Amino acid sequence: MSLKASKEIEVRFSEVDSMNIVWHGAYALYFEDARGAFGEKYGLGYLDIFGAGYYAPLVDLSFNYKQPLVYGQKARVDIVYKNTDAAKIIFEYEIRSLVDNSLIATGRSVQVFLDKQYQLVWTNPSFYEEWKIRHEIIL
Repeated sequence: MSLKASKEIEVRFSEVDSMNIVWHGAYALYFEDARGAFGEKYGLGYLDIFGAGYYAPLVDLSFNYKQPLVYGQKARVDIVYKNTDAAKIIFEYEIRSLVDNSLIATGRSVQVFLDKQYQLVWTNPSFYEEWKIRHEIIL
């Protein structure tokens, strides 16, 4: 089973550089917005994780740019959950134009779990295992 969500965006003036192209750092925010949409849809948002007694910081974030985004352009960020046995949350992303569905960028993120004392958690927390079962990721 594949868990997916989407978030539509419109490029704001504050996100572009002097060439009218989206500054590369804004892509991290677009991916963050998609993670927020995913969390709302599936109950795996930052407050859900925090409420279970954990933090989930990013430890890896990558982008592959295919074509530029410009001021005023509308796009959709698609996010897909990628299961792993490791104590990690992995997502893959695609950003596509709302006009012609052309691929603008792809990416990937990895989050790990820290306990409230900021110690790395090496095994999946019970709330995360239960989440996986609830969404039929593991049976």
